[in-house]
Amino acid sequence: MDEEEVRVCELIRDIADVNKRDAALHELSKRRETFPQMARYLWFSFGTMAAFLQEIIAVYPLMNPSTLTAAQSQRVCNCLALLQCVACHPETKRYCLKAHIPLYLYPFLNCSSNSKALEFLRLTALGVIGALVKGDDPEVLRFLLQSEVVPLCLRIMDNGNELPQTVATFVVQKVLGQEEGLLYLCATAERFYAVSSILSSMVNGTSAGTATNERVPPTPRLLKHIVKCYLRLCDNRKAREAFKHCLPEAFNNDSLSSQIEEDPQIGRWISQIVLSVQTNQPPTNTD
Repeated sequence: MDEEEVRVCELIRDIADVNKRDAALHELSKRRETFPQMARYLWFSFGTMAAFLQEIIAVYPLMNPSTLTAAQSQRVCNCLALLQCVACHPETKRYCLKAHIPLYLYPFLNCSSNSKALEFLRLTALGVIGALVKGDDPEVLRFLLQSEVVPLCLRIMDNGNELPQTVATFVVQKVLGQEEGLLYLCATAERFYAVSSILSSMVNGTSAGTATNERVPPTPRLLKHIVKCYLRLCDNRKAREAFKHCLPEAFNNDSLSSQIEEDPQIGRWISQIVLSVQTNQPPTNTD
């Protein structure tokens, strides 16, 4: 064992000691990018996942109404950052799904409070889900569809701040990216309109997270993920037909000109979407 490996093993053992846990979580979180085997060491060490779940569950009673302190939020966020390592690793990811670990994060996604401490927690929990979907793994997709993560993401897309909105939209985009996900979200009118209405309100700057008399168009970073969702939906015939009546107004006026000026690719994608709906043909080039 080299010095780094020895230190990581010591810190993982410290997680079992409640008096040393906070410092150990903080230190391990800082090392997660520099120690490639972190996910395996965390998963296969005795009691570590149980300790993570203990930390996560302990803050549930503090969420509504929010009495969570910044220090408590940071401690759980360190757990979630380490869980993100587990979710990224091809071997431990499967164990994570079989143990239904992501379900323990859903209360953070479902919480309505917008306190800073909870917003930080929500964003980090979304990061774990985002890590799971990055590999386009069919097993991950089926787990997320069965556990109904999409409605939770849609709620954040409608009510969240820009950064959580962006990660939640990325998750929906990755779900749509697989054929099974596209078919699932277009299988019923209810599912399709749940997605399309939120996407439309985000594009038009009228989502529930904005003031009623204020239009706040999305940032280019967020808009890019929204437009990619539309592009993928246009691969579905029923969706293209529905979009003849419910494409965002902003796709047909100049209200997104500043975002397109900053990232011209967005404008090209929007043109493809409009053409696809007009001709009832899938987009020809989505790169």
